[in-house]
Amino acid sequence: MARIFACIAAAGLMLSAGAAQAAQAGNAAEGKNVFMDNCAVCHSNEKGQPAKIGPNLFGVVGRKSATFPGYMYSPAMMKANLTWDVPTLEVYLMGPQKKVPGTKMGFPGFSDPKDEADVIAYLVSLK
Repeated sequence: MARIFACIAAAGLMLSAGAAQAAQAGNAAEGKNVFMDNCAVCHSNEKGQPAKIGPNLFGVVGRKSATFPGYMYSPAMMKANLTWDVPTLEVYLMGPQKKVPGTKMGFPGFSDPKDEADVIAYLVSLK
């Protein structure tokens, strides 16, 4: 029985490592282009800029959800209690409404995993 649990734990670690590698595989320079094409209409991305239709995403990686000052979040996002780390962003950006039903974010999600990985790499670089 202990061996089964050890195998399950090892598989979980491999999946976590795989998710981290997928995010690391993203290209921040290409992610900036994807951001500008898909995200910039609603989100600012420079330190000190105000929110637009959506909150400013500068420094978003590591931030708790629904905490950008002065932005009016949906009740669903205020209750979500997420931390915007790479694994959470990977799930959220594939389908925001699936991860947080009732969010105001109208973006349907990335259909191309490379675009998603690139945007996440770009968001990680915004510090």
